[in-house]
Amino acid sequence: MRLWLAILVLLLAQPAHAQKRIALSFDDVPRHPGAFFTPDERTQRIVAELEKAKAPQAVFFVNPGAIGQGDGVRGEERIAAYVAAGHVIANHSNSHKRLSTTDTATYLADIDTAEVWLKGRHGYRPWFRFPFLDEGGKDKAKRDALRQGLAARGLRNGYVTAESSDWHLESLTREAVQAKKTIDRKALGNLYVTWHVEAADFADAMMRRVTGRQPVQVMLLHETDLAALHIGHLVRALRKAGWTVVSADTAYADPIGKEMPDTPAANGTLTEALAWQAGVPAPRWYRYNQTDLATAVFREKVLGE
Repeated sequence: MRLWLAILVLLLAQPAHAQKRIALSFDDVPRHPGAFFTPDERTQRIVAELEKAKAPQAVFFVNPGAIGQGDGVRGEERIAAYVAAGHVIANHSNSHKRLSTTDTATYLADIDTAEVWLKGRHGYRPWFRFPFLDEGGKDKAKRDALRQGLAARGLRNGYVTAESSDWHLESLTREAVQAKKTIDRKALGNLYVTWHVEAADFADAMMRRVTGRQPVQVMLLHETDLAALHIGHLVRALRKAGWTVVSADTAYADPIGKEMPDTPAANGTLTEALAWQAGVPAPRWYRYNQTDLATAVFREKVLGE
């Protein structure tokens, strides 16, 4: 009996890699046309692929001001389709302004405009994600004013902990298609999936280093054609790498969301900010967030240049 108890203690003392949990979040909804699909086709495919992969509730951060502005004629219906499929929606500002270059009053008014559209809709959550993950740059007074402004509105920061700059990979793909370059679609999909899994593992390791535990991660994705093509593959790859994909509600219930890091500049993931606050030297971010490096790999692997 004592031997079994000793073994149990040893097992419980091991790193709890089974606690690698992550939720999916999509920004810039409804997004403009991409390289391969119409916006309507993209939504249909994202919904279908998430369902096929048995992925739990994701959150789609909405820019109401983008509805009807190049997103197809059914932007509002597309947002409703995500909710009908069991996902939730939250505030990404009305017009996707960058806080560092916008005065505080104007920025808060833009948030309020989006809230008017969002509140009362099915699937609404009182979460706000800063466009560009820009929480004020080096302007701490502005950062703190927004923190107070969100609290006064009953909104919480819809923070990100893991990202691989998928918006950049999508942009490179669109440019290649427009230039009529030959694209290795299989290699492109491999980059999309591999980079996101690596970014999740990087965030997990960094969070364990600076917090001593494994908070639920929130992955940043965008409503892109690449997501429509590969989100199902990504969910399966995350699970194969030991991750449990959980709901957005589960992720934002994690106490890590109460952290308010004080860093020289407020821009980027919560993981990076906590690492910076803890004194971890750069780089505190996943390697392919460096767009020059990502571009070089894309050109080699996808375009064969």
